[in-house]
Amino acid sequence: MSIDLERELKSEQNKNVSEYINKVLSLIEKEEINEAEAAWITKETVDGFRENVNPGFLEYRKTVTEGGQFAAVEWSDNGSCFKDVNGKEYIDCLGGFGIYNVGHRNPKVVKAVTDQLKRQALHSQDLLDPLRAMLAKILADITPGNLKYAFFTNSGTESVEAALKLAKMYSERTTFISTTRAFHGKSLGSLSGTAKGMFRKPFLPLIPGFRHVPFGDIDMMRKTFEVCASVGEDVAAVLLEPIQGEGGIILPPENYLKQVRELCDQYGSLLIFDEVQTGMGRTGKMFAAELYKVVPDIICLAKAFGGGVMPAGAVVATENVFRSWFDNPFMHTTTFGGNPLACAAAIATIGVLIEEKLPERAAEVGAYFLAELKKAAEGHQDKVQEIRGQGLMIGIEFHQDEIGYEVSKGMFDRGVLVAGTLINSKTIRIEPALTISYDEVNKVVSTFKDVLEHLDA
Repeated sequence: MSIDLERELKSEQNKNVSEYINKVLSLIEKEEINEAEAAWITKETVDGFRENVNPGFLEYRKTVTEGGQFAAVEWSDNGSCFKDVNGKEYIDCLGGFGIYNVGHRNPKVVKAVTDQLKRQALHSQDLLDPLRAMLAKILADITPGNLKYAFFTNSGTESVEAALKLAKMYSERTTFISTTRAFHGKSLGSLSGTAKGMFRKPFLPLIPGFRHVPFGDIDMMRKTFEVCASVGEDVAAVLLEPIQGEGGIILPPENYLKQVRELCDQYGSLLIFDEVQTGMGRTGKMFAAELYKVVPDIICLAKAFGGGVMPAGAVVATENVFRSWFDNPFMHTTTFGGNPLACAAAIATIGVLIEEKLPERAAEVGAYFLAELKKAAEGHQDKVQEIRGQGLMIGIEFHQDEIGYEVSKGMFDRGVLVAGTLINSKTIRIEPALTISYDEVNKVVSTFKDVLEHLDA
């Protein structure tokens, strides 16, 4: 191919890409789109997933909706709901697996981010950025006990990675104890703590030194500590979700977390609480650690930390633990962690949670929601095994995965999105915005009851 022809083809390609970009940006700009535009967006979305994202998502989506449709192409959101590109509204009880604690596009969080965007989007990486310092101070004030220093990340798995590195540098120990049914993320370090074999097997061997024990079994936890000490593999830290999320909303037995804390103290090990899903008011307290009156050495945050507007996460640790990073603050870094937009979102989010008493509201509305779901399940004990939860973190466990799968499909078709998936629907999760109204709760409950009754038909 000649140079001139190559340049001509490249120029034509760039022209086509620019035209496509301008069309997409013009649609983003519009407050309302028409039927033809909605159809174009749907086609481009489906084609794009098939050709350039991952066709597996299309097959998954077709199998978790009734009639084999491609489900929703989401387009806008507000409050406790989102709308698809055709204007159908759904009550969001999946909530991005716990992202939208202060609601979809909370106006105070959106304002904080847009105000900061007008001033500066990202920081220089070299100078001192003020919002990072201010957010760290706020976290030191609101987190349990003597947690003091914060490192900011972009996601939950990054927060867990940072916590593991902190623990290793603190004592130079390399053994970690995690639990069965745990989920801590999918990057290699956090995946080593995650328990689900399906996610782990393709990437074995993972980071060495991880032991898994049954969640809630304090005797096995104690024996593992004893064995590790006896063979010279002293435990650096125990990594726990105070309430397991992906595992099926599993609440700890009474005094379990306190006993784990005592074991950590006895053996000179750290306690890491992964509150990526339980934190920021979800369980009825700002942090689940407060529910159980246990103070960890390190706490991991993400998901709702950015207010459902910005990707944001954090690890907060005691001064004693964090001290190992003082001499070299570049020992662990991330380019975008703690950027001004994310910090603005997190600051505003914490403000909304406190001012509107959303943790307290989660406790109140969650208790009502849980009770009403249990009433709706009466007479369906052949399908529903247990309904459990804490605050607005609720799990509905079915006798068979297939039943939960059908229930989640039926609810979606009726305008309610819950966290039931092709991969695991034996327990479906309900994690709505903490701002969800009682009317919306009642609609979710009546939809759940209707779907159960139609399964009998």
